[in-house]
Amino acid sequence: MLLQLATEVRTRAYAPYSRFQVGAAIRTASGATHVGCNVENVAYPEGTCAEAGAIAAMVAAGETRIAEILVIADSPAPVPPCGGCRQKIAEFAAPEVKVTLCTTDGQQKVMTVAELLPGVFTAAHMARTEPDAEPGAKADR
Repeated sequence: MLLQLATEVRTRAYAPYSRFQVGAAIRTASGATHVGCNVENVAYPEGTCAEAGAIAAMVAAGETRIAEILVIADSPAPVPPCGGCRQKIAEFAAPEVKVTLCTTDGQQKVMTVAELLPGVFTAAHMARTEPDAEPGAKADR
């Protein structure tokens, strides 16, 4: 199901400059699904990755826990999320959560969040919240 959703949303990506369309689909702990596609801007750093879009849709729907995520791109090999998206995924997913990276020609690579981002930076490093605090929890000051 996630592959179908990510494949479909990928076709709606706004990538007029790179022509590199990416789709992402998330299944949450409740079983709900959320999708995102990349949105470029002529000022490249101002664009949005597909994974970030799917996470934003998940949060907007009131959910904060990723149970599984799939990303698809038209690439010769499965493309891992950028560093910023790896950090975002790790903020909302447990280390053992499955991350499936796909190409449009059927290749797949399955990893865990821990494999995708070893040595993750968390709120616990800031000594403002408990290590197991849910995303979006208010920091103790």
